[in-house]
Amino acid sequence: MSKSSSFIPIYDFSPSVNANYLKQILPLLVRHNVAANPINYAIWYDYVAESNSSLTRAVNSLIAEQKKFDYETSVDLYKTHICNASLESFEQINRQLHKVIEQATSAINDTYHKAEETNDSFQKKSVILENFSASGGLKTVLQEIIQETKSLALTSQAMQAKLTDANREMEQLREELAQVKQIATTDGLTGLLNRRAFDMTLAEIVESSAPEMTCLSMLDIDHFKRINDTYGHTIGDNVIKYVATLMKKHAEDHHHVARYGGEELAIIMPNTRAERAFQISENIRSAMEASRLQRKNDNQPLGKITLSIGVARLQAGDDSESFLVRADNALYQAKQSGRNKVVPS
Repeated sequence: MSKSSSFIPIYDFSPSVNANYLKQILPLLVRHNVAANPINYAIWYDYVAESNSSLTRAVNSLIAEQKKFDYETSVDLYKTHICNASLESFEQINRQLHKVIEQATSAINDTYHKAEETNDSFQKKSVILENFSASGGLKTVLQEIIQETKSLALTSQAMQAKLTDANREMEQLREELAQVKQIATTDGLTGLLNRRAFDMTLAEIVESSAPEMTCLSMLDIDHFKRINDTYGHTIGDNVIKYVATLMKKHAEDHHHVARYGGEELAIIMPNTRAERAFQISENIRSAMEASRLQRKNDNQPLGKITLSIGVARLQAGDDSESFLVRADNALYQAKQSGRNKVVPS
């Protein structure tokens, strides 16, 4: 059984358990015409083990839509649902490091200010002592005190310089952590939230939001496989990026726009009524329908590209999975009833 609590999946090594899984996996591979390679075996292992709910939903959706489990589909399933670093683990480490940085920065700043005050005091005392008039043994003692005070002042200045450098390094580490978090939560192609960040954000919002004030919009590019087959995967990627741009343009600032997987994208809409969520989704759909995309190298038109969209409203008693299922079902209805439309749940 796989788990997602570490940076790589952890599996049950019981021979009897895995023998039972094998008996279930092989017929599935044959039935769905899936190549028996390590990536596909890992996908269907998690599927029959019923330990990866997001993968199960994705595979069931592909089966329901009678889509082929080709190379691109398998790799996308594997990268999205199996072999990705646990963002939860990263977040925990990140919070701990930030706490250490905050404490260290505070201590450095306090020490810096004390050293600065001490240095000013040393400098003033040195001037007073140098101007103090004395004779004999007392003058000798005062001269020694002056030299020692000057030495302490230099030491204090050196300490200030080191503390300044240390503080600079702390700030650099803070910036690097922020960049790592950005990378860990961002889809590399579109710049949107990635699937893991989407799942976490949805769970948090469902947990904290009031029903009837949160909506979820699921979008799918119609006949995307045909676009890939006709124009190539680079053009397909550019179409996905274009749709992501439209989504960011029409979504509101407090919304969370994500790439759910492959050509399927989503918008989590907290503090948004169903009528507004539907209108935003319709604006995205109509803008895409009106777009006339072309290849850059020869200006060849790609033809009309459309979107199917399902919109669900959060209901009392919903968890993130039930909320997502209703939005996904609405998307499925949009595709089954002709595509290029928005269907509310």
